[in-house]
Amino acid sequence: MAERKSEWPESGDLVIVTIESVTDYGAYAKLDEFDKRGLLHVSEISSSWIRNIRDFVREGQKVVLKVLRVDFEKGHIDLSLRRVTKRERIEKIMLWKKERKGEALLREVATKVGLTVDELYQQAGEKIDEKFGIYEGFEKAVKEGPEVLTKIGVPEKIAAVFAEVGEERIHVKMVKVKGVLEIRCMKPNGVKIIKEAFAAAKVEKLRVADVKFYVIAAPKYSIEARAENYKKAEEVFQKTAQSVVASITKAGGQGTFRREK
Repeated sequence: MAERKSEWPESGDLVIVTIESVTDYGAYAKLDEFDKRGLLHVSEISSSWIRNIRDFVREGQKVVLKVLRVDFEKGHIDLSLRRVTKRERIEKIMLWKKERKGEALLREVATKVGLTVDELYQQAGEKIDEKFGIYEGFEKAVKEGPEVLTKIGVPEKIAAVFAEVGEERIHVKMVKVKGVLEIRCMKPNGVKIIKEAFAAAKVEKLRVADVKFYVIAAPKYSIEARAENYKKAEEVFQKTAQSVVASITKAGGQGTFRREK
């Protein structure tokens, strides 16, 4: 969590800052994650000629800067804007947003379990933060269930609430894998057998997964598996399709399937 970072940043760190004041020789900025202040000298704002510093930074603006030097004795922190690449800026902002959202979710869990945020962090958050990161811990709980947290020592009650809050607040992106099943059963009750094969299709239990079947034109059926990543979607697709074919074959019919590219 941001407020539990070390007291000072290190040289080379990317930091989120709020510009507090702009002068002729640079800008003073508050490091949001460390509650410290630093100087962005005019020479570190841009590689090109600067006519007006406020064309680059202004009071109240949040900016991603790089830490150049830290003088612990004097309490000085020198910062740079021109040394931050576009990719670094985007990645830092995304990480910062995740950290803030993770902290908000942690506060919600604390309220639900009747603990202060500090108490919750000591009992569970520290373990999750060290293993996955707070926000990523919520994502893991949504995708794999509270067991993924109890395995690293989080109490069951707290792990369950983590999963509950995560499911309410986090939207997990899904990917699709599609294919075609071709199945036949010439027995008098063949239609019933096919319906039962679809209904009984066995897949590995995943908290974030979905399988749908569509009729193309008998004997062809479309199968669509959705999960949080392609590896799991492919796994669900393969196991479901194999289960349907096995059921049809066992009942005296025939079946094959293929994965769409």
